[in-house]
Amino acid sequence: MTEANLKVEENCQVIMHFDLKLEDGSAADSTRVNNKPAKLVLGDGSLTPNFEACLKGMSKGERKSFTLTANDAFGQPNPDNVHHMDRSRFSSDMKLEEGMIMAFAQPDGSEVPGIIRSLAGDSVTVDFNHPLAGQTVIFDVEIIDIIPLATQQ
Repeated sequence: MTEANLKVEENCQVIMHFDLKLEDGSAADSTRVNNKPAKLVLGDGSLTPNFEACLKGMSKGERKSFTLTANDAFGQPNPDNVHHMDRSRFSSDMKLEEGMIMAFAQPDGSEVPGIIRSLAGDSVTVDFNHPLAGQTVIFDVEIIDIIPLATQQ
């Protein structure tokens, strides 16, 4: 297959720009803001199968818009990802506010974002669901490049 007719398929790296919007048209994310396109490998499990299916078959330079329901995008909110923590677990000089997103250290040293949902006395409710969980989202995608990955024998 020549470079001119490469298509997005499994085991290829895709470099793309995307704009992510909510159903009401409000912007949620964009790679164009900092002019840093996203790089991903189809089939590596980082995208949902339905998102990958929307990209498959696209060509370099092609633009496409597609809508994904919550189940096909970031999933539904999981109540098990909402935790109530004691205020003493936070620095005493930290000003906590509802809606604030902060990083929480994991036992392995990695960090995960959490959204402060409510403050009540000494209780802080933190939501570790993806901020777009439960939302239908619209992706406007532009394929910048497709790089086939060598398959290992």
